[in-house]
Amino acid sequence: MKRSLSITASLVGAASLILLAGCTTDPSVEAPEETTGETSEEASTEWFDQELFDKQDAERSVVPEGPAEQPYLQTINAEMRDTTEYASEGAKKLCFANASISNPWRQTGWITMNEQLKELQASGVVSEMETRDAKDSDDTQIADIDYFIAEGDCDGFIISPNSTAAMTPAVERACETGKPVVVFDRGVQTDCAVTFIHPIGGFAWGIDTAEFLIDNLDEGDKVVALRILPGVDVLEQRWAAAEKLFDEAGIEAVDYFTGADPAEIKKIISDELAKGDVQGIWMDAGDGAVAAIEAFEDAGKDYPVMTGEDELSFLRKWKETGLTGLAPVYSNFQWRTPLLAMEKIFAGEEVPQEWVLPQSPITAEELDDYLERNEGMPDGHYAKFGGEDLPGYPQVWQDRVIP
Repeated sequence: MKRSLSITASLVGAASLILLAGCTTDPSVEAPEETTGETSEEASTEWFDQELFDKQDAERSVVPEGPAEQPYLQTINAEMRDTTEYASEGAKKLCFANASISNPWRQTGWITMNEQLKELQASGVVSEMETRDAKDSDDTQIADIDYFIAEGDCDGFIISPNSTAAMTPAVERACETGKPVVVFDRGVQTDCAVTFIHPIGGFAWGIDTAEFLIDNLDEGDKVVALRILPGVDVLEQRWAAAEKLFDEAGIEAVDYFTGADPAEIKKIISDELAKGDVQGIWMDAGDGAVAAIEAFEDAGKDYPVMTGEDELSFLRKWKETGLTGLAPVYSNFQWRTPLLAMEKIFAGEEVPQEWVLPQSPITAEELDDYLERNEGMPDGHYAKFGGEDLPGYPQVWQDRVIP
């Protein structure tokens, strides 16, 4: 744009109780029957948190500590926690309560996690990992956690919560066993876990994407925002941040819930193009990005400035069209980190109380590199999956057989 934004970057303390919702497409909240329609200003205001906005804004510019070639072990502003109380020898049984593997993001992560598990089993750190899949159900996941507790043979718990508040008591019950608990992806309203692992968060995504669009558009230009579902905190935070910045920059932005339905996305874009020019597309997830681009092609319109995600279907369409794009990420490599955290915990090594992982978008300058790195991977694969050094690479991800 003809101006650049200056956003307050005051760093605030860690906010372990302000929590994140993992995958951009998790159906943990039912889509409304009417999946399209502009959302209310009141809804966006409800989800905006200035303190968390400022924290995540500041974290975007922090150089992560840790090995550059292992982003899943990097940390941002970590406050370390002593774990000597959990140190013990021998292979351990882990119990994993997973929200779901119901979409490509979670499936990519689950494949990576299982490849990391094989490594730890081969080195004698882990004997087995018993996993229960809640299939996007709070009630099922609560029962899964209570099953593990009653079973009594878990040396440690890994939990990717289906939702925040509902899962908190069950996580606390796991903590009360005295065994280490690692929470990742989304959080809960307790800090009893040894570590909570997640990328920077939804506000960081919203800032990255809105600033990119603003820098490449003019005041008064129109952006159509395509949103997956209401009520999921990390998704709501993405839009709350973006909407704030669009308003401040004088960008006209209208938003719709799509349910990630490509046909619905095409209809929304076609209807908006029938009203007049659309200069930008903003998405809170990459699902359906190709459908949005095709709507411009069908209408014979110039390609928009667009933000999608690091799913390969978008990256490939971005390259094919040459549009002005950005691929924000919700770092999929985080699926390795809980297992590696458990390795450290059983060795009595310090781990961050809140393990914030880097979350860097893929830019136009990096596009060719990431496409080359992921050549042969299916469209549903995520470019920043972080599993290139694992034994099954690349075949396991190419075959995409879900364990």
